[in-house]
Amino acid sequence: MDLRQLECFVRVVELGSVTRAAITLNLSQPVVSRHVRQLEVELKEHLLSRNGRGVAPTDAGRRLLERGKGILHQVELAKQEVEEQRASPSGKVVVGMPPSVGKAMTVNLVTQFREHYPKASLGVIEALTVSMHEWLLLGRLDFALLYNPPVSQQVITEHVWSEDLYLIGADVPHRPMPAEVQMADLPSWPVIVPSQPNALRNLAEVECARLGVRLDITLEVDSIESLLDLVDRGMGYAILSRNAIFGRAQRPNLRAAHIVSPNLVSRLVIASSAQRPLTRLAQGTMQLIKAQILAGGLQGHRRTA
Repeated sequence: MDLRQLECFVRVVELGSVTRAAITLNLSQPVVSRHVRQLEVELKEHLLSRNGRGVAPTDAGRRLLERGKGILHQVELAKQEVEEQRASPSGKVVVGMPPSVGKAMTVNLVTQFREHYPKASLGVIEALTVSMHEWLLLGRLDFALLYNPPVSQQVITEHVWSEDLYLIGADVPHRPMPAEVQMADLPSWPVIVPSQPNALRNLAEVECARLGVRLDITLEVDSIESLLDLVDRGMGYAILSRNAIFGRAQRPNLRAAHIVSPNLVSRLVIASSAQRPLTRLAQGTMQLIKAQILAGGLQGHRRTA
């Protein structure tokens, strides 16, 4: 297996078309097809299946795709480390953030990044903690902000913030949102939560269990934006940080009720792989994020030492 074969395969899957991949890679279509076929012969597996809309990965292809993206990213990092001997870092850094944190921080981060590293590029991926933890281990992310990640010797973490969680709901006449909700009363509010495994859901369920109560889970939705759309329509409530409704122009009826007695507190950490040292560009980007958090970049949250 060589890198060109792997790159061709990854681009074909990402774009869903051999033709579009060939254009992106500046190769002819037969050359791209040949590289993918050589990869299939070497692995003795069918990696692609054709359908009416183009091509899609088989089960074996999906497994290779996850690894392949990480391998290609690590190759780019190796090139970047050599190029970083120059005065101004270049290359690319990929950062993962939970959607609620990304909403509060991404715009300022991109602005500062361009000022500090004009020759470099930044990728920001918003996803849930479980997915980002896996991508970090696969090498698809340089580092990530994670909520309450599992303890792992493969990941280095630094606690950067603690934030209280809130019950998010639509403010409607028949049941206006209170300023506070006691944790023991959470079962009276039907909630919409991500499917397991999910860091914030685990935290809420464990803390409720300690009080001898169980959440009334009415729906499971993994997309935070879709979840909030359902909450906005009165389909249920969500347990999230206040950042989830930060700048709520699209959903002006959403309100946040502070969960108390006890407070439900989530820990935010910066995580990186213990197997791969951060490049100078990644280290600098991490410092920009830490400075932004210390300066109050997560609005409405309680900062910890």
